[in-house]
Amino acid sequence: MKVDLIKYMSDRMQQERKKVQQPGPVVTISRLNGCPAKKVAARLSEMLNCKAEANNLSHSWKWISKEIMAESAKELQMDPDQIKYVFDYEKKSLIDEILNAQSIKYYKSDRSIRSAIGKVIHNIAYEGHVVIVGRGGVAITKHFPKSLHVNLEAPLEWRALRISEKMNYSIDKAREYATDTDHKRKQFREYFGGKGTDYNWFDITFNAMTLSIEEIATTIVKVLELRKMI
Repeated sequence: MKVDLIKYMSDRMQQERKKVQQPGPVVTISRLNGCPAKKVAARLSEMLNCKAEANNLSHSWKWISKEIMAESAKELQMDPDQIKYVFDYEKKSLIDEILNAQSIKYYKSDRSIRSAIGKVIHNIAYEGHVVIVGRGGVAITKHFPKSLHVNLEAPLEWRALRISEKMNYSIDKAREYATDTDHKRKQFREYFGGKGTDYNWFDITFNAMTLSIEEIATTIVKVLELRKMI
């Protein structure tokens, strides 16, 4: 049997690395629609990098969100626009699936796309020193010993006002949009963690209406220190 030497050596190196390297640390941030998860992630990364620099550590923290789509598309050998609907929490009808399977050279099913997303998130998190915003990160990395899972929530009316200002929606439309998106995000997490399982539970939940971005990020840093993750 012919052996792909390059693939064989790559697999061996990954196996050896896993024996000595513990996955993480990783922070995941989930949120109800209208909460400032990306701003919290950006500020948290800044704080963690300042601490790393002050302690003469060589690693640097980064935060990711939409970058996951580009990496997943690369994994699937597809254009990012072809898998965007999954990241928008949309589903294709059976007819759309059949038509796409016949017309797209590198067609992949919803299941294949979601599996690729899970693989990309797992690999990024495994390398560590990363803050992952959304994308089912809590369900995919919950089993990592060095992981912290944060959730941002706030009253619906407060979130609807923010969405209305950002997207120029009426309050009624913003409220409906927030509720619908929250439901779809929950389903996305449940795809990876299972419906009704412990894998969708969070370590900390913050009220984004009453706490500032600075307060939330500072508290996360303190918890990471207490858990000896930094």
